[in-house]
Amino acid sequence: MKNIVKKTICLLMWILSRIYPYSINLRLRIIRDCLYTMWIRNFMKHVGSSTVFAKKFCIVGGDFVTIGEKNYFAEGCMVSAWEVYNGYKYTPQITIGDGCHFGKGNHITCCNKVIIGNGLLTGMYVLISDNSHGDICAEELSVPPSDRQLISKGEVVIGDNVWIGDKVAILAGVHIGDGAIIGVNSVVTKDVPANCVVGGIPAKLLRRL
Repeated sequence: MKNIVKKTICLLMWILSRIYPYSINLRLRIIRDCLYTMWIRNFMKHVGSSTVFAKKFCIVGGDFVTIGEKNYFAEGCMVSAWEVYNGYKYTPQITIGDGCHFGKGNHITCCNKVIIGNGLLTGMYVLISDNSHGDICAEELSVPPSDRQLISKGEVVIGDNVWIGDKVAILAGVHIGDGAIIGVNSVVTKDVPANCVVGGIPAKLLRRL
């Protein structure tokens, strides 16, 4: 009986694939993303006319976010510029250049400054953060992390044509040079020279290009 049900469902799905091919689904997704972009762009300081945001893109503090031309933010990306957090005030600045592609689930969080150049490519679930919840000290251990003040140890600057792999974390105070490659699952805590490959936890120099 189970085999009959399974074969019937497979047959129905095959018929549906002929009625509603994947190519149509892609076209409808493009239209959906364009409509979503027309709406969400109104909540940011500036967005280039050819930049596209896929569904579930989330923005916090859009008045402090400037995004250039021909960028793409895949599904589930989040950009957070914290002007106020738990009563503390900040002056965040997020600036993104042209021609960048942000993979699914990327998160950019800022209470200080995050500057991204042109031509960035990221994998999925990348974190770019210039802040942390509180400082590492005994006095704050009794305070829930979500209630602590945001602390920034410096701005994050990413140069042109940088390639960042899946699940990379780029932390506060890091400058990444042009043409650098960051390996998957890396945690970047120090500056990365231009035209270099780094990887690991914490990320270390693997190769000069």
